[in-house]
Amino acid sequence: MEKIVIITGGNKGLGYGLAKEYHKKGYRVISISRSKIEKLYSVEQYQCDLSKSETIEDTVNEIFSHLDNSTTKTLTLFNNAGDLGNVNTIENISPEEIAYTIRVNLIAPLILNSLFIKLTKGWECKKKIINISSGAAINPYESWSMYCSSKAGLDMMTKVLSKEQKKIKNGVKIISIYPGIVDTDMQAQARNTPKENFKSVQRFIDFYEHGELFTPKQVAEKIYQLDSKGKLKNGKIIDIRNV
Repeated sequence: MEKIVIITGGNKGLGYGLAKEYHKKGYRVISISRSKIEKLYSVEQYQCDLSKSETIEDTVNEIFSHLDNSTTKTLTLFNNAGDLGNVNTIENISPEEIAYTIRVNLIAPLILNSLFIKLTKGWECKKKIINISSGAAINPYESWSMYCSSKAGLDMMTKVLSKEQKKIKNGVKIISIYPGIVDTDMQAQARNTPKENFKSVQRFIDFYEHGELFTPKQVAEKIYQLDSKGKLKNGKIIDIRNV
């Protein structure tokens, strides 16, 4: 029986950490990313630009055409892909940039979750969606209006869908996770933003210089531990720094 994880943004940062960790633990790992990379040769890779909403359904249908309900023990979707967007106050951000960030961070997970729930209806395996959210969902940062808003939306989606699925026999469990401050491209973008665009930039520089960032490997290991020990309960929003 197969244990399968599907990870968006699985070719770098936390997504890559999750792909390696779950693959190491014997899972079949499927990555959805804008590009394929050679170092993920042992992981199934599907190219899809999540900002182009119209391409998502075809990609997911292609993935599910290679999955077998009868041989699947567990199936998990990680909505990990995200974009910080243009770090600036809202009046200095173009409509196109606003739309792009919201499509990647919120609309894509909504579509992916909808398809995942629909396509696994009637599957007898354990089914789970793990949304990689952020403390920015509840803590407002100036110049992060799109990121904060989209992550808040992701958390509310978790709450709503978990209630819907709770009423269904063998429904999908849905969880949001705050991974903490992780050493990724997003953190580098934040600390390299000019102070006139981002008043809190020094705080993020200090995180880096004081060695306060978690590595993607550390966070992936923690998420796997929580997952494997059954600590990810339906509808919960979990900050891994507090568990």
